[in-house]
Amino acid sequence: MSGTSVDGIDAVLVDFSVKPCRTLSHAHVAFAAALRGELNALQQSGADELHRASLAANDLMDACTAAASAVLTAAGISARELTAIGLHGQTVRHRPDLGYTTQLANPARLAEAIGATVVADFRSRDVAAGGQGAPLAPAFHAALFGIADRHRAVVNIGGIANVTDLPPDGAVRGFDTGPGNTLLDGWCERNTGAAYDRDGAWGAGGKVVEPLLQTLSEEPYFALKPPKSTGRDRFNMAWLRRQLKSSYAAADVQRTLVALTARTIAAAISSYCTGVTEVLICGGGAHNNTLMLELESVLSPRRVETTAGHGVPVDQIEALAFAWLARETLAARPGNIAAVTGARGARVLGAIYPA
Repeated sequence: MSGTSVDGIDAVLVDFSVKPCRTLSHAHVAFAAALRGELNALQQSGADELHRASLAANDLMDACTAAASAVLTAAGISARELTAIGLHGQTVRHRPDLGYTTQLANPARLAEAIGATVVADFRSRDVAAGGQGAPLAPAFHAALFGIADRHRAVVNIGGIANVTDLPPDGAVRGFDTGPGNTLLDGWCERNTGAAYDRDGAWGAGGKVVEPLLQTLSEEPYFALKPPKSTGRDRFNMAWLRRQLKSSYAAADVQRTLVALTARTIAAAISSYCTGVTEVLICGGGAHNNTLMLELESVLSPRRVETTAGHGVPVDQIEALAFAWLARETLAARPGNIAAVTGARGARVLGAIYPA
């Protein structure tokens, strides 16, 4: 899994013969600076971008190869023993409103390098069926964290934040709430040179600028009703610059962006996940202590904890989800939930590249 945070590849080796699943090993391969820069640049149109995108996809697959090799080595498993690799790719365009979504990848290159079947391109079929193509993790969240005696929500905070509603006696729902780490990371890198605000320490030194928070919160996306999804096409540094009509201390802007992420998540849960009593947080945002404290405050009196407290490390959930989706594809079972994505119905997702 390579998400909208554009920091690297998370890989898991998972055994689904144990219910609901058992992780055998995990690895993270950070992107080289040049690849990270190119993936960020490809978010916007530019010169010779088809050629550049193809080369970036090859470099991305080489990083995926390193990640897959690492988890196999750590678990003492050979590639021949794999059923398949689920490959998300790097989203560089997400425009379901125009009928497409683009996840940069070269699955054939990965299949050749590892010698295993690869399942990729999970989102396109849902978009073709009229859906958003996202989020796709809710079905997996339901299998992993759904419980009969309480109402839970799972919030994944990657570059973009999304919520899965898991009522004990109702339909699973899910949608993107808005920015997660993408603005936090971008602003931190621009002002400190660090790729992200480790533990939220820099942002903790700032204060929330309420007028700026109000301006940011007026983004029309937040008022849209689900099903809905978004990405770095919308929430990026250019978007943030347009909102900064006054001069603010950089740390205060960071702290305000923390509040924006937390409060838009809380508003979405209050509006569309009525009755939730427990909120489980996963994704890179769970490492941001300032963000977690803000979430605990704005989501009170709901109980807020990370998925690690339920046996699943916060950095593994998304990669596990796409392993699960690959399994569903190979079994010819639908991977989407139409009520979540807005598709015309359940669809088998993904394209298969045999070993």
